[in-house]
Amino acid sequence: MDQLLRRHYDRIHAVCRRITSNEADAADAAQEALIAVVRGLHRFDGRSAFGTWVYRVATNASLDELRRRRRRPLASVDADHRREHDDAARPTEPADPAAERPIDMVAERMATDAALAGLAEEFRVPVVLRDVADLDYAEIAEVLGIPIGTVKSRIARGRGMLAGALGRHGNRDGSPGRPTGAS
Repeated sequence: MDQLLRRHYDRIHAVCRRITSNEADAADAAQEALIAVVRGLHRFDGRSAFGTWVYRVATNASLDELRRRRRRPLASVDADHRREHDDAARPTEPADPAAERPIDMVAERMATDAALAGLAEEFRVPVVLRDVADLDYAEIAEVLGIPIGTVKSRIARGRGMLAGALGRHGNRDGSPGRPTGAS
């Protein structure tokens, strides 16, 4: 059991972090997901891949955490956001010019995270399951309990909104394309 959970933990946490858009909530959701996996393992019937089932559990734990967040007092969330914004607003000079690329990658990831956080749940969750968890459309449809066509349209619309939020104008053919920073 320990090996199984360790094998899936990083991707479970990544899905939770992108869905909840908050590290503390992601940690809580990932922990709840792992507990739910252990408690519900006897209910796993093998009709889907184990990873698909685990992502469904992680998605549900993340959505539960978002519902709990909505019930929390807003003052602490606003203070946390101000601290994060204040920290991000401080310009820093890299000590090593070769370090600029990793800094650019971090900045791009932060921008992607912020853009994802701005998406409505109905678009953010399928985009995260596709681009972070790397599930196929059928698996996402199964996880979310919606038709494949709905999954495809929500992913397309979500990616389009992400591209707009990130200031990307699409590929040469005019399509929004798959965001590269959503890993």
